[in-house]
Amino acid sequence: MDQADPRRRIPRTNDLLALPAVGQARTRLNESVIRDLVRQVQEQARRGELPPGQVEPTLIAALEARHATTLQPVLNATGVIVHTNLGRAPLSAGAVDALVAASGYVDVELNLADGSRSRRGAGARSALLAACPAAEDALVVNNGAAALVLATTAFAAGREVVVSRGELVEIGAGFRLTDLMESTGARLREVGTTNRTHLQDYARVLGPDTGCILKVHPSNFRVDGFTSAVSLRELSPLARANAVPLVADLGSGLLAPDPHLPDEPDVASALAAGADVVIASGDKLMGGPQAGLLLGRKEIIERLARHPLARAVRADKLALAALEATVAGAEPPVVQSLHADVGQLRRRTDRLAGALGVPVVPHDGRVGGGGAPGFPLPGWALRLPEGLAVLLRTGDPAVLPRVHDGSCLVDLRCIPAADDDRVLEAIRRALANLDLADAGRAG
Repeated sequence: MDQADPRRRIPRTNDLLALPAVGQARTRLNESVIRDLVRQVQEQARRGELPPGQVEPTLIAALEARHATTLQPVLNATGVIVHTNLGRAPLSAGAVDALVAASGYVDVELNLADGSRSRRGAGARSALLAACPAAEDALVVNNGAAALVLATTAFAAGREVVVSRGELVEIGAGFRLTDLMESTGARLREVGTTNRTHLQDYARVLGPDTGCILKVHPSNFRVDGFTSAVSLRELSPLARANAVPLVADLGSGLLAPDPHLPDEPDVASALAAGADVVIASGDKLMGGPQAGLLLGRKEIIERLARHPLARAVRADKLALAALEATVAGAEPPVVQSLHADVGQLRRRTDRLAGALGVPVVPHDGRVGGGGAPGFPLPGWALRLPEGLAVLLRTGDPAVLPRVHDGSCLVDLRCIPAADDDRVLEAIRRALANLDLADAGRAG
């Protein structure tokens, strides 16, 4: 490399690492990440892609753009409230504050008054029992599938789980409840048919090998027409007469009935109907962190809590803190979106449409996450060119619209009103970039 080679002017690694901006970045990023960014920028300059004089400002910009997590905040403009690909439920402000408070040392298993060890997650348990008086006790694990695995293992490992064929559900990403339960060593005893199951179907198979009766709410599909199912209220006397636990897996997380979702089951009603233990979700419809909730008879919950598997599936301090704040705090965003005023949604959408000069179309939102399948949530959406979708998804902020029938639809149901102007500016930038791209292709 001769003396005139511009690559000789590329700043040395030690000089770059001594920059004040690098010192500030060390409060967020570890040394390995910082050194990788330094090498990347230097390599750009060595390849001639970057003038040596631009190495420092390019590195500073790269450090400012780099975060400790690769997860990127997204504005959900799909109209789907519990969006699995977006992490399901956005937390309430109270739950976020609880997460921050729990990020340090907290009394998750400690009685500060006498210094003794206490029951884990006592605050979340108390909040759940206060919100659902029908439950005698509660246990929190890390998700709904874990709750089902724990119950199946404790009640029926090496024995039979009696379940209707019409309730053999496949959940997201191809996971089947049948596979989950069989992985515990339980044997499935299917009764009835896909569309019709009767009480005598259950009664015929109960015996010494029965570990539990499982009633699963088909939360992500509906079977209509010539159908018949056995209710918890009908199953309860049969289960009690045979001394068999009756487990109800709701799939979602309503603690009490919601008039907006008349067909969605809730914990209080399931317990009143005779379920011994009810499995519910901490995020689906409840609007909290991902968690599996088991609520029911005290002796049943204590039996589950003592099982060795309970340790493997227990919820961490962050989930417990956010769950307690969700249950005991103000209405979370999921509930607000579910109960959003249609007239207010129309006014917000009209304002953005007027600023952009685009049409407004009727658009039905959805609960999502397997909740209330087929149940529409009437609303409105901006109709934009389909080509805008990728530009919105990859913009800053990232906005996720719905692509449907050749259009890009932006629904404000799940977007806080305070973020409307951010959505407006994101669309304006995307439209400008789309026009530039079209002009480039035309040229």
